Amino acid sequence: MDEKKVEDEVTLKPKMTLLNGITVIVGSIIGSGIFVSPAGVLMHTGSVNLSLIVWIASGIFSMVGAYCYAELGTMIRKSGADYAYIMVTFGPFLAFIRLWIECMIVRPCSQAIVALTFSVYVMKPFFPDCQPPEDAARMLAVCCICVLTFVNCYDVKWATRVQDVFTYAKLAALFVIIAAGFYQLALGKTEHFTFTNTKTEITSIALSFYSGLFAYNGWNYLNFIIEELKDPVRNLPRAIAISCTLVTVVYVFTNVAFYTTLSPAEVIGSEAVAVSFANILFGPMAWTIPVFVALSTFGAVNGILLTSSRLFYSGACEGQMPELLTMIQQKRMTPAPAVLVMAVLSMLYLTSSDIFALINYVGFATWLSIGVSVLCLPWLRWKQPNLERPIKVNLIWPILYLLATAFVTAVPMIASPVETGIGLLMILSSIPVYFVFILWKDKPQWFAKGTYGVTITFQRLLMVVGKAKSAKV
Repeated sequence: MDEKKVEDEVTLKPKMTLLNGITVIVGSIIGSGIFVSPAGVLMHTGSVNLSLIVWIASGIFSMVGAYCYAELGTMIRKSGADYAYIMVTFGPFLAFIRLWIECMIVRPCSQAIVALTFSVYVMKPFFPDCQPPEDAARMLAVCCICVLTFVNCYDVKWATRVQDVFTYAKLAALFVIIAAGFYQLALGKTEHFTFTNTKTEITSIALSFYSGLFAYNGWNYLNFIIEELKDPVRNLPRAIAISCTLVTVVYVFTNVAFYTTLSPAEVIGSEAVAVSFANILFGPMAWTIPVFVALSTFGAVNGILLTSSRLFYSGACEGQMPELLTMIQQKRMTPAPAVLVMAVLSMLYLTSSDIFALINYVGFATWLSIGVSVLCLPWLRWKQPNLERPIKVNLIWPILYLLATAFVTAVPMIASPVETGIGLLMILSSIPVYFVFILWKDKPQWFAKGTYGVTITFQRLLMVVGKAKSAKV
């Protein structure tokens, strides 16, 4: 009887295997970054060799953060990752600030940009000598988001299969580039691998890490859906270790391949480094690389949507988002309302011409909040030493990560005070929202009735029920 009750319970189910976990992380990390970030890293380092060092260091930095997240994820087994960790450690106010920035700006903006990159590269073979029409690119980006929204609302297994297939496709594309690079190395094409023109300014090096870390962004995404991962104590650290190592190796060798064929000036001047690389080496088959980049970004959009919707869901479960977002589709067992809200916000950002500026403004806030999440680890060791910790990392790792985070956030703040100021205003906008919608409990009756009416309407429309209620009700 009890087993039947558990089966009938409407909640997120652990359906994801270790392989699914690896493809979620790899698929979320490898999106458009590796195809556009080499120019940004090289621009701020000045030399090819130093840029490769930054790529390696960015990978190690991400691995250390992911290692710290392995302890946090197995100790606090809630969907929402850093939001859940900050909530448990520092309370609802700081957690809401993190939730606000991530849900309302960073995630939907990121998804809009990656979807737009997908549409541009899909159309690139049809417009080889010019940029594809902007309006057509935006409409195709909307179609991409809508298709993946349906998949994520219909079945978690469908979403993970999409992630699996497109992760393999993007790895295949990168392995083709790497193989071509090794062939070039065998021919002795090493003239660009020097420290010539290296920049030594601390601000430039810090800004180069922004471009490098942007390409690695996504290493913590599996933590957002840990409730749906089978045997998380065993599979989370394994998925993190395998994925981060694989991505770092692939990224470094991909950059090496680029520089066997393209000069530093050509890399900096290229809007799409992989396409420029293919045009020189692949001749009539150069069109395949834009297609593979499109597949890569399509998988990345799916990864962002899959994990971000769980962040909305987690925030709603804590009472910091509308109650509707806690609800799960009665038959499909998916957080359909959260998926739909994430999709709608992303499509709204597609109407803006300032998406890239928004991402730049809040980039430092993203790394700052991840730093606060890692701070939870030593803080909880001090405040709650008796918590069960299936994985226990040496404290030297979170300390090193926090020092590195301080470097990559503080120095660009000095170098770009205007962008930092606008980013801070975005963060501060969460404070009045918190006081009005969360802290203020005695709201007018008309507000409560209106909210209840909207919730019931969408609940009936989407056929969703609250978490842990019987599916037979």
